[in-house]
Amino acid sequence: MSNSPGQDDADPRGRATRAASEFARYLRTETTGGIILLVATAIALLLANSGLADFYRAVRDTELGPEFLHLNLTVGTWAKDGLLALFFFVVGLELKRELVVGELSQLRKAALPVLAAIGGMIVPAVIALAVAWGEPGYEKAWAIPMATDIAFALGVLAVTASALPTGARVFLLSLAVVDDLGAILVIAIVFTAGFDLVAAAVAVAALALYAYLQHRRVRAWWLYVPLAVITWVAVHSTGIHATIAGVALGLLTRVRPDDGEERAPSVRLEHRLQPWSAGLAVPVFALFAAGISVNGEALGAVFTNPIPLAVMAGLVGGKLIGIFGASWLAVRLGLAGRPDGVYWRDIAALAVLGGVGFTVSLLIAELALPPDAAEEAKAAVLIASAFASLAAAALLLRRGRAHRLADDLST
Repeated sequence: MSNSPGQDDADPRGRATRAASEFARYLRTETTGGIILLVATAIALLLANSGLADFYRAVRDTELGPEFLHLNLTVGTWAKDGLLALFFFVVGLELKRELVVGELSQLRKAALPVLAAIGGMIVPAVIALAVAWGEPGYEKAWAIPMATDIAFALGVLAVTASALPTGARVFLLSLAVVDDLGAILVIAIVFTAGFDLVAAAVAVAALALYAYLQHRRVRAWWLYVPLAVITWVAVHSTGIHATIAGVALGLLTRVRPDDGEERAPSVRLEHRLQPWSAGLAVPVFALFAAGISVNGEALGAVFTNPIPLAVMAGLVGGKLIGIFGASWLAVRLGLAGRPDGVYWRDIAALAVLGGVGFTVSLLIAELALPPDAAEEAKAAVLIASAFASLAAAALLLRRGRAHRLADDLST
């Protein structure tokens, strides 16, 4: 039988147990999603570099949908604007839960991952901007290495770091959630093409109605689904990237259960939608976004042109310097404390893992650059993410052995 909110408040152990259970479930889902995402990426690369390349691009560029409200989009754009809205809805749910009842709701615990995430966004952006300065597209390309991919990062962590303390995993998850919020703000502010006031008014009205229905404890899915579609179409028509609709709806969803209510709406929706997000939406997006040509000429461009070099420098070097540096500075200045049992070498390994940009970095590359330059930037994202994941895996395996040895010596 589930505890009521009052019982949880009175019993910190019960609340901690439920939080740990939620985290374990999230980790399992994202780990599976990371594997599916990796498979989808491999298929995309194989298709784009085989005799089926023309067929692959023809499918990706096929237009579907009515011209009304500019919804005659390509299959690739539907994956980017439509399916990723589901991914960002789940991110919004997780962010709301973390802010209200999770790790980010307690200032002392939230300070370290929040400051680490900020450092992990600012430093890569500054490095990328410095490397690419003056090149066509540098004005927006700096945003590409700012993101950390939750699915890939947690997948690597689950496979390689079972011996690390729970605090290390919670630190990475909280950091990635804040990182996603930063990416969402960048997408909303930097990549807004024009602004339609009428569509914005419709979007605001739809979101207000959603919030009102949540406040009134309405549970009719047949009201929420059309309302979510209306919100997405309206946000798409405003000129703001359509995935912002998903985030907004997630943030407006109720996260505290009422008396006698087994689970809050946000938890119910996460349980139902997260497998679809991690197992379908993100892999399909990767299937159409990661299909880039890999040959000598293309690889030569990646390692010689300033934009892809900026992306790789930002993800590989910038994330490590930003996350570790901000964490060290926050602890040194007394603004935050390290999680129990987590050492600086653990945080350094997690900072390297933060360089796995992937999903959101691929999205920003498509938004920031024209097609040819975007292809090079996406290749840089894939190369940097692969390097970061392999380097982090080696470091985390070593840290896991160190923690197991310490546990054996203490018993």
